[in-house]
Parts: sequence; structure tokens; C-alpha cells
Amino acid sequence: MGQAEQTEQAEQAEEQAEQTGGAARGKARRRPWVRWTRRTLIALALLLVLPLLAMQATLRFNYAGDTAAGTYTRDRDALWLGHAWVDGRKTDADVTALAGRLKKTGIRDLYVHTGPLEHDGTLPKSLYPKAGWFLKAVHRELPHVRVQAWLGDVLATEGPTGMRLTDAATRDHVVASARQILDAGFQGAHFDLEPLHSGDQDYLRLLDRLHRVTADHDALLSVAAHQIDPLPGFHSFWGTVAGHPKWWSQSYFGQVARRVDQIAVMSYDTMQPLESTYGGYVAEQTSLALEATPPGTDLLMGLPFYHENRFGHWAHAETVPGAVRGVRLGLSRTDADRANFGVALYVDFAATEADWTAYGEDWVDGAHREAGS
Repeated sequence: MGQAEQTEQAEQAEEQAEQTGGAARGKARRRPWVRWTRRTLIALALLLVLPLLAMQATLRFNYAGDTAAGTYTRDRDALWLGHAWVDGRKTDADVTALAGRLKKTGIRDLYVHTGPLEHDGTLPKSLYPKAGWFLKAVHRELPHVRVQAWLGDVLATEGPTGMRLTDAATRDHVVASARQILDAGFQGAHFDLEPLHSGDQDYLRLLDRLHRVTADHDALLSVAAHQIDPLPGFHSFWGTVAGHPKWWSQSYFGQVARRVDQIAVMSYDTMQPLESTYGGYVAEQTSLALEATPPGTDLLMGLPFYHENRFGHWAHAETVPGAVRGVRLGLSRTDADRANFGVALYVDFAATEADWTAYGEDWVDGAHREAGS
């Protein structure tokens, strides 16, 4: 090898070493950034996970403890019924079977789906052609049970379509629809309008008008209510994060409760993963609702008589036994002697024998066991 070749190879080796060293130095310079990014991601994960774990632990703890004596049915329970009862699909035999199912329960009110309302608030009579037959059949078989028309619609609060309570004409039509079903013989009007955001003043104005109508007919006004903020202002936080506030403030819940005869909390679809945390959540909701509801208004806590699995609801977690124990714990801790209190079963067409058995054994029969002990 000549001297020129040796010189060239040396230069190439030196250049390669510089490149390698430069890459190493660049990598070294980048490592602090990588470490900082990794540490930041870990910190953010902990900020999200630790509060969640703390909340789950709190709910699990809330599910523990003893229930007070007498925290069972007050014979003021309710059942949501599907549309088949008023559109012609059900028969006298079905009513007889329903009566047999309900006679030894605490159910006093039936919310039978008679809508949905049109987006403009009107209610086509063609939706409930067999209402008269159903009312007569229930009064014959279950004379102590009241039948209310369950009316609802999707509100245009989170999308472009739906009912707009901001429209005065729409509210006029909703009031007229309530008059319409009361004139048809129903003993109450039960409204389920969703998603209804906390603080909606148009809804409160509508309830004031509806209550005057039901009072004139010696009938009931009842509503299905959103859950209450598990933490103060949580609906605002969730609305910002998810675009769906979901919860009501406790104050707004109380404003609604003071305007109706019955308020039924939809205490399901809670996003809870375990029966224990779900039961603890229901216990908290029961306490919050009791604090906000005046004694003269019937407060009903919803029981999940359905078994879907989707985001927000796991059938293995949201069970009737878990809900009933949660209700009894909340009642025991807050107002064990509240007379105007019950549970509302959602919904008849999805219920299983296990649901009915749990409701009977855990909520209805307990009073008889206590009396016999």
C-alpha cells in the first residue's frame, strides 16, 4: 500500500469516527428530551389513575356497613312498562300475568310508554290505540295501582335534532299533550326528556305549567331525573371533557323535585366496573337525592332490570342486589324513616326472573322477615 493510499484511508477513518462520535453526541443530547417526555407521560398517567383508584376505593368503602331496620319497601315503588301495552300487542292474558307478578310487591305506579312525543311537543293519538283497554284491565286486576303515561323525547341539547324547550310553541304543545293523556284516563304524566342539562330554566318553567294541569285533573306529575353530581360541579367538568354533562347539580335536582309529585332517579348507566362500587355509588346518589327532595315529593331510586353491556353499563356490575343494598345504605344513613320513598324498576320487557327474585327478597320481603323475627 502506497503512502497516498494510507493517507486517504486514515482520513476516511477519521471522518467516520467523527460521524460516529457526532451521532453519539446527538443521541446523548436527545436523551434528556426522551427522559423528560417519558417522565411527563408517567406523571400524567398517575394524575389520571390515582384519583380514579381513590374514587373506586371510596365507593367500595361506601358499600360497606349495616343497613337500618325498616329500610324496605313503603309500597310506593314503580315499574316502567314498554309500548306494547298500549299499541295492541298485549292481551288480557298478559294483563292477568302482570297482575299476578305485581300483587305481592310494593309497586303502586306503572309508567307505561305512551309516546314518544314529536319534536314539536305534540302526541299523535295513533301511538296508543289500546290505552283505554289497558287502563280498564289494570284497574280491574290491580285496583290499588295507578297508571301514568310515560312521555319522552330526545332533546336538541347535544345535537342538531330533537325537541327544543327554548321554543315557547313546543312547550305549549307538551302541556297540551299532558292534557290529552289525562283526558284519556291516565292518572298521571311521567316525563323523560334527555339529555337535559343542569340549570335548564325552560324545563323548570314547563314543569310549573304541567303541574297546574295535573293538579286540575287530580293526577300526578312525575319525572325521570338525571343523577346528581358525585362531586360539586362535576357536570361542568364532564361537559367540558366529554361534551355530555350527564349529571345535575344537587341544587338543580332540588328545584325539579319541588315542582313534581314524584321524581325517579335513573341510577344506572353509571360506568362502574364492580357490583361493590356500583352499590356504593347508588348509596351516595340515594343520600344526595334524599337531601334535595322535599318530604312531600315521592323519591324513587331506579333499579336496573336490564342486562346490556356497553360503555357506561356493565351487567355484571349494575345488578339489582347491588342497587337495593346501595339504596338501603343511603336511606339508612340519611333519612331512614322517609315515608315517600321507593324504587323504580327499569324495564319490564328486559327483566329476568333473577331480577324479580332479587327485588322481592332484598326489598319487599325483608319487611316481613323483620316483622316475624
